[in-house]
Amino acid sequence: MKKLIAHLLILTVLFVSVAAFKKHSIALNALSRNGSDTLLYPDEKHFKNIRQLTFGGDNAEAYFSFDGKYLIFQHKNDKENVLCDQMYIGKIPTTPDEKFEPRMISSGKGRTTCGFFTKDGKHIIYASTYLGGDSCPPVPDRQKLKRYIWPVYDTYDIFMADLDGKIVKRLTDTKGYDAEATLSPDGNKMIFTSMRDGDLDLYVMDLNTYKVKRITNTLGYDGGAWFSPDGKKIVWRASRPKTPEEIADYKNLLSQGLVAPTSMEVFVANADGSDAKQITSYGQANWAPNFLPDSKRIIFCSNHEYKRGFPFNMYVTDINGVGLEKVSRDNGFDAFPMFSPDGKKIVFSSNRDNGGTRDINIFIADWVE
Repeated sequence: MKKLIAHLLILTVLFVSVAAFKKHSIALNALSRNGSDTLLYPDEKHFKNIRQLTFGGDNAEAYFSFDGKYLIFQHKNDKENVLCDQMYIGKIPTTPDEKFEPRMISSGKGRTTCGFFTKDGKHIIYASTYLGGDSCPPVPDRQKLKRYIWPVYDTYDIFMADLDGKIVKRLTDTKGYDAEATLSPDGNKMIFTSMRDGDLDLYVMDLNTYKVKRITNTLGYDGGAWFSPDGKKIVWRASRPKTPEEIADYKNLLSQGLVAPTSMEVFVANADGSDAKQITSYGQANWAPNFLPDSKRIIFCSNHEYKRGFPFNMYVTDINGVGLEKVSRDNGFDAFPMFSPDGKKIVFSSNRDNGGTRDINIFIADWVE
């Protein structure tokens, strides 16, 4: 009897201990979700029903298909032996239980960037260096250069592929960098960045005739351009070196296939490039701009609030740069926003909820005005 009572006491202690441990674990998990590593911050009033779609590695530039059902994005993860950015597509879950299961659609050769669906939903466009070699092109030695640098590989060209990954057309074949392409709302025009005339400028290609027109002509990097939902305007990021020292530095880096993206502002213009004007003057890096569904407001990424240059958050302003509103609140990185075609959802990349790692993941949320 004494042994039986002793066993019962031991079991009772173990039961209470396990229950207490579970309660403590739940409390710690809740603290993590509501603290500095969370899916949603208290002041992010424009996001509702936020959901994390990817888990691990670098996931960026996730963009909706024209029907709003799929995403295309670039993914890199050394743990998966995906050593440099490749293109992936995946169906957006429509229920909480449905998983996001993307698949690689690029060849795995070279480096890719800036994917976009075509209007027919049967093709994608993206930039790739694969014609320059199967392996990943070298990355800049930022410690040696002592600053943050972007490579603009001269082996980048823009291709069109079907949804099985077969490349059906090479869209650019000029010497130098061609990348950062997006399409107009009617799917007939492609805006992209090219170095074909010696500087990093914006060009528009008619996808019916494949004729190309240059639409920026000012010295400096012009890139990451988008058409407005009504097709009447464009928005992009640009650097504008002005002093002799800044100009010399820009040209020197560009001759090495490099750009320093630490000083950029947001510009808007008519869709043909006319009436271009700068709408931000915050200093540091203001980039990854896009339009809101009404075509009257701009959302962009910026580090202008922080002298150390980090974190990056997303902000909204009107098309004239008036009425700045901070949208995201992560203490790391929030960028690459895009709204669904119906304007009800937003997708973006973020460091949030990554467990203290450097992972950048893709998030989707309902947009609340």
